[in-house]
Amino acid sequence: MGFLVAGPISGFLSDRHGARILSTAGLSVFALSFLGLLFVPTNFAYWIFALLVFANGLGSGMFAAPNSAAVMNSVPADQRGGAAGIQAAFMNTGMVLSIGVFFSLMIVGLTSTLPKAMFKGLSAHGVSIAQAHTVANMPAVGSLFSSFLGFNPLKSLLGSQASAHVSSQQWTTLTGKHFFPNLIQSPFHHGLVIVFSLAIAISVIGALFSALRGKRYIYQATNVPELVEELAETSGGLPGEIAVSAEVVR
Repeated sequence: MGFLVAGPISGFLSDRHGARILSTAGLSVFALSFLGLLFVPTNFAYWIFALLVFANGLGSGMFAAPNSAAVMNSVPADQRGGAAGIQAAFMNTGMVLSIGVFFSLMIVGLTSTLPKAMFKGLSAHGVSIAQAHTVANMPAVGSLFSSFLGFNPLKSLLGSQASAHVSSQQWTTLTGKHFFPNLIQSPFHHGLVIVFSLAIAISVIGALFSALRGKRYIYQATNVPELVEELAETSGGLPGEIAVSAEVVR
C-alpha cells in the first residue's frame, strides 16, 4: 500500500527536482522501518506492524521511481530498452536472492539459540534428558517452517505420550497450541534481529551512495552529425530530414 502511494508521487516530483533527495530519503525511511521492526515484540499489536510495513513500502516507493528515472535518463534514447532490461534483471535477481539470504540467516540465528531453548523447555516438562537432547538438536529448518505453518511438530518428534514418558497433563501442554510458539519465540526473534540488521546495513549503504550521486542528469548527444546519421540508419529516414527535425527540436 505504501509503495502504491509513494511511487507515483515520488516519480512526479523527481521529474521536476531530480532523483537524489527522494531516492536517498526513500532508502532512509526503508532502513528506519526495519529498525522499528527490531523493537517490535514478538507478540505485537497488529496496528504497529501494519504501520511499519506501510512505512517500508513507502520508503521503497520513494526510492524506486526516482532511481529508475535516473537510470533511464543517463543512457541514450536508443539504448534505454537494454538499460531497462538490465535493471529489471538485477531487480528480479535481487528479489530472488533476498529470499534465500533471509531464510539462511534465520536458520543461522535459530541454530545458535534454538537447541538450548528447546532442551530447556522439553526437560522442564518431563521429557527425558536423552530424548530432549535428541529433539533439540534436530535441524532448525523444520521448526522454522512449522512456525510459518502454525503447526506444532513436537507430537511427531516425541512420538507418543508413552515414548516421551510424560504425564497426560504434560503431554497436553507439550502438544498444545501455545507451548511451541512460546518455546521458539526468543530464538526466532534472534534470527529476525540478524536479518533486519543486515537489511538496515544494506539500506544505509544504498542511501549513502544515492546521496553521493550527481545532480539531475539527462543524457544529451554532443555530436549532432553523428547522431543524425545514427538516427537515419535506425529509423530508415534521410539524414537531411532527420537534421531538419533535430534543428526544429533544438
